Amino acid sequence: MQEAIRKSDVLIEALPYIKSYANKVFVIKYGGSALIDPEIKKRVLQDIVFMSYVGIRPVLVHGGGPFINEEMKKSGKKIEFKDGLRVTGKEEMEIVDRVLSEVNHTIASDIKKLGGRAVSLNTVEKGAIKARPHKESRALGFVGEVEKIEADVIKKAAGPRSVPVISSVGIGSDNKYYNVNADEASSKIAVAVKAVKLVLLTDVKGIMKKAGDESTLISTLTMSDTERLIEEGIIQTGMIPKVKACTNALKGGVSKTHIIDARIPHSLLLEIFTDKGIGTEIVKTRINYTDEHR
Repeated sequence: MQEAIRKSDVLIEALPYIKSYANKVFVIKYGGSALIDPEIKKRVLQDIVFMSYVGIRPVLVHGGGPFINEEMKKSGKKIEFKDGLRVTGKEEMEIVDRVLSEVNHTIASDIKKLGGRAVSLNTVEKGAIKARPHKESRALGFVGEVEKIEADVIKKAAGPRSVPVISSVGIGSDNKYYNVNADEASSKIAVAVKAVKLVLLTDVKGIMKKAGDESTLISTLTMSDTERLIEEGIIQTGMIPKVKACTNALKGGVSKTHIIDARIPHSLLLEIFTDKGIGTEIVKTRINYTDEHR
């Protein structure tokens, strides 16, 4: 009986959020171990299917770095990064596009197996991302920057209980494919479709004052806070592009952004539908801000 009551309390706690977020678009960036580990992957996709059934319109943007690395090794290709971006020659770009298309279809298939609906939006079906060559294209090859997001295509795919699944490959005006950073892509997509939230799934619990010390997790930051923490070296390396993706989304009109650990069971639901949340939330300002903020 007590367990049943506890579950009822959880549902009641979630009710205001369900009401508030009905028919709103959330953009979720999905990658890392969440793509590889079958149990983590299942829980993430269960959360997304749940969100779609309670009226939220989730848009899922994914990368696929571990799978690309594996295929590169099989093909005898050199794995090289410059300033955090994958050096991508013509043959490497063909591998990236093929692998991400396969990942895209697998995610869409898994969503359907869990009782949801999914629409693949990649370079094969219909590219949602228009890209231009990166400013360092001579060194990076077919690495691109987002030039335009096909917002109408995404909105149409994000119908009732339908989840658009978008791979981070862009199509240039030259009809060539470009490898786009998935954090950047998710941020630009969130702005283009007027999402209320951008959620980045990671392999860490969020932003911490002391690296590796989870007891120093910072639950809420403003954009100015993040600038200071980058200058102080507290936010560093791979977390910087994620934080910049969040702040750029906020500047573009997204209400709130979140960086959370996909390894925590049902982390998306805990972050979105509970008062405290579990990761780091980045917002524009603390004005009129309370603990019940998620």
